[in-house]
Amino acid sequence: MPRASTRAVLFDLDGTLADTAPDLARALNRVRAAQGLAPMPLETTRSYTSSGARGLLKVGFGLNPEDEGYEALKLQFLEFYTAEICIDTRLFDGMAELLAQLDQDRLPWGVVTNKAERYTLPLLHGLRLGERAACVVGGDTTGRLKPHPDPLLHAAAMLNLPPADCLYIGDDLRDVQAARAAGMRVLAAKYGYLGDGGAIESWQADAIIEHPREVLDYL
Repeated sequence: MPRASTRAVLFDLDGTLADTAPDLARALNRVRAAQGLAPMPLETTRSYTSSGARGLLKVGFGLNPEDEGYEALKLQFLEFYTAEICIDTRLFDGMAELLAQLDQDRLPWGVVTNKAERYTLPLLHGLRLGERAACVVGGDTTGRLKPHPDPLLHAAAMLNLPPADCLYIGDDLRDVQAARAAGMRVLAAKYGYLGDGGAIESWQADAIIEHPREVLDYL
């Protein structure tokens, strides 16, 4: 992927740009405590982080969205998460340096996530990235979530760029699927949460990266 053909870099948020697992796990464990249950270790909940409330309530309570009691626990979970949305969340090692290099090279970058804007924007503000991102697309910005291409197409439109000129980076199979459907090139972040999409080698990303600094090899 030559530098000349990449005019913007887009990142998934949870598991790609930032390690949000600790704060989401805390919210889950606060819900469990309210139900008289013991906390779950971060290493158990971590891989479910990319699926948000749905994934965490599944591992924490064995509940699916259609199950009785799910909605009440979801509302409680989101209330706890909103109150402590950026306590232990950090950029992944090397990400700050990558973003600084993109800024220095005047290569715009943005965030495209399935996390709703009401959580995404405060989180990016807490990470001091809100004003630096050239675009931010949340899970409720368009009518459909990834793996639909709509959020990525919307980001490209915000940047006034053809989708083919954008590079997307994500840590979940749906990120690769969305990028392919949008006509973008895509890197799979092996350092992220990876979800339940099977082996990352089977996702058919353009490349797999094990550290954020490897993005620069493609620019």
